[in-house]
Formats: sequence, C-alpha cells, structure tokens
Amino acid sequence: MEFSTLVWLLLAAVAALAAAVVWLGFSANRVVRDAVAEAQGSGQAAMMANLNDATERLRGGLQALQLEQERNLSSNREALIRELASLTLQLTQKQDALKSEMLSGTLEKLAEQNRASLESIQSTMRLLTQQINERVDQLTKTNDARLADIGGKVNERLDEGFKKTNETFVNVMTRLATIDEAQKKIDGLTTNVVSLQQLLGDKRSRGALGERQLEDIIKNALPESVYEFQYTLSTKVRPDCVLKLPAPTGLLCIDAKFPLEAYERMFADGPERVSASVFKASVKKHIDDIAGKYILPGETGDGAVMFIPAESVFAEIHGNHRDLIDYAAARHVWLVSPTTLMAVLNTARVVLKDVETRKQVHIIQEELGKLAKDFSRFDERMSDLAKHIGQAQRDVEQVHISSRKISERFQKIEKAELAELAVPDQVVIPVDAEDADKPTSATLLSIVKPEN
Repeated sequence: MEFSTLVWLLLAAVAALAAAVVWLGFSANRVVRDAVAEAQGSGQAAMMANLNDATERLRGGLQALQLEQERNLSSNREALIRELASLTLQLTQKQDALKSEMLSGTLEKLAEQNRASLESIQSTMRLLTQQINERVDQLTKTNDARLADIGGKVNERLDEGFKKTNETFVNVMTRLATIDEAQKKIDGLTTNVVSLQQLLGDKRSRGALGERQLEDIIKNALPESVYEFQYTLSTKVRPDCVLKLPAPTGLLCIDAKFPLEAYERMFADGPERVSASVFKASVKKHIDDIAGKYILPGETGDGAVMFIPAESVFAEIHGNHRDLIDYAAARHVWLVSPTTLMAVLNTARVVLKDVETRKQVHIIQEELGKLAKDFSRFDERMSDLAKHIGQAQRDVEQVHISSRKISERFQKIEKAELAELAVPDQVVIPVDAEDADKPTSATLLSIVKPEN
C-alpha cells in the first residue's frame, strides 16, 4: 500500500471510533430517559430499582465496548505500524532509484550543454580570428598603399632635387665656360691697350665710347619702356638718353661728357702740362651746355645728368675740385660715373616699381586673399592628413593589442589553461504528472550548480 492510502485508513478508523462513542452516549441518554419515565409511571421505588439495574447494565456494556475498542485499536495500530514500515522502505528505495536516474540525466544534459558551449566558443573564436585576419589584411593593404604613395612622392621629390642639382651643375659649367671666354677676351684686351689709347686720343671716338658705355649701363638696368636714346626735344636738340620717370620728375636727360684731354694734360710732364684751371674750365663748359640745352621748364625735369665715363676723372673732381660739384648743383646738373650712375638707375627703378605696385595694389590684394584661402585649405588638408595618419597609427596599435591577446589565448588553449566553462545556475528537469504531488520528488525538481 502507498503512504497516502495508509493515512486515509487511519483517518477512517478514528472516525469510526468517534461515531461509536457518540452512539453509545445517545443510547445511554435514551435508557436514562426511559428509566425516568418508567419511574414516574410505576412508582418511585420501582423506578429507582429499574434505574439502578439500567445503570449497571449500561456501565457493563460501556466497559465491554471500551475493552473491545482497545483491542481493535491495538491490533489496527500494529498492522498500521507494519504497513507504514513497509511503505517507508519501498518509498526510500524508489527515492534512491529516482535520485540516481535524475542525477544521471542531469549529468548527461550538463555534458551536452558543455559540449554545445565549447563548440559555440570555438566557432566564435574562429569567426573572430577570421575577422581579425581580414582587418589586419585590410590595414596592411591600406598601409602598403599609403607607404607606396609616400614613397612615390619621395621619389618625385628626389627626382626633382636631382633634376635641379643637374641643372645647377650645368649652369655652373656654363658659367665657367663663360668665365673662360671672358678671360680669353681680357687677355686679348690687354694686348690691345695701345690701340685703345689711340682710340681715346680722338675726341669724337671718346664721345662715341661714352655714349656706348651709357647705353649698355641703361639697357642692363631699366626696361625699354622707360628710356629712349637720341630723343628729340622741342628745341631740336638730342640728349644721349632720356629717362621717362613718373611725375613730378618727368623727363630726365642724360648726356655723356668725357673731358679726358684736359685731365691728362693736367698730369703731363713738360710744356704740355696745364694748370687745374684749364681742366675746371672744360668741366664747367660741359655743365653749362647740359644745363642750357637739356633743362626745359614744362618739358623736362628741373635737372639733368652729366655722365663721366672715366672713374678716374670723376674721382679727381670729387676729391680735389669740390667747387665743381657745388657749381653743378647750382645749375641742377648731377655728375655721375659708371658706378654712381647704377645707383641713380636703381633709384629710378625702385620709383618705377613703386608706381607700378600702386597701380596693381588691388590685384596684389586679390592675389594675397586667394593665397590666404589656398593656405587655409592647405592647413585644413594638412590637419586632415595628420588625423588620418594618427588614426592609422591608433588602428595599428589596436590591432597589435588584439593580436597579442589572441596569441596569449591560443597559448592558454595549447596549455589546457582555459577557465572553467560557465554552467547554468539552475537546470529544470521535467517529472511525470503522477509524481508531481509527492513531497519527496518535489525537492528534486531543480538542481543548484555547486560552487567552485
């Protein structure tokens, strides 16, 4: 018999005993009432006798019933104890079998879950490894492309540098060849000093030489648009050269004068030697000619230039005849030599450049604005390039970190040092419907994971 059936039998027996006691109580009350009624009808003496007899009979019946009930309860209790012991033994055996069965099933499910978890981890690791390899390959290709681009630019810069170096070398060799030719020409000139002296002895030849020297200097210093040779003034005179300078200077006349003969006779020996006054008179005559012919109010500037081709003559005037300088300044004539003429021309060129710059100042401002915008874009693009380079560097560092972690993980896998796989905190095991109401089987519906 099962344990529940035994309980129900015990409850039924107790209920039967209670019903018997209640029935005996009702029977005793009825007998008493009957005796009372009989005593009232036949007389008090007879009534009391009958009452005593009934009481004695009732007492004897109750004692007999009590003894019978005790015997029945004792026998039933022994049978119930034996049956309860048998049921307890059977229940213990079934519980042990059920525990073994449930433990074996639980272990099998845990093993299956562990295998599934291990396969999932391995699949995830393979997928992660594949993704990392693809990312590394992509970064490698990107870096290779950038390095190739940088290498191409470096090669272009090197090629440009080599090209410029070769051009510089070729220019140096050309200059050396030019210097060699000039040296040869100088050597040839030294052999013709006598013929040059003969050339300078003629006044007309000296004038032509001064004009030629003036022409060469001006052509090398100024653009063609600001000068003109043999320009005809309103008085029909022609200075050797006219500079077309901006207002208020206007036309500036330049005329070459070469008082070489008086200069040489001033230092000659013998009867050909003349005093310094003859030289000074010759220079003053040239100054007066220039001031009278080439300074025209309203047409030319308020001054003119006297070009002295010989540096020695110019040095003599400035060194020993300062009164000639003052005389020329009073007549608004400026004395220049080949060296000082270059300074005058450079000043004129600066003035012309300043005028042209003022004319083109708005264009310069526009170009400067465009240049500022270009430089701003260049700065932004350089910043973007720096950010890309920094991001590439950070990506490479992250890839290195991931690669190191993956390598360490694979080493642990090779050394069997994987951490214990996680198992579920609670495994629910289904039970049959007929065992759901058993108090012992309810405790085995869940298995808690043991602590490490």
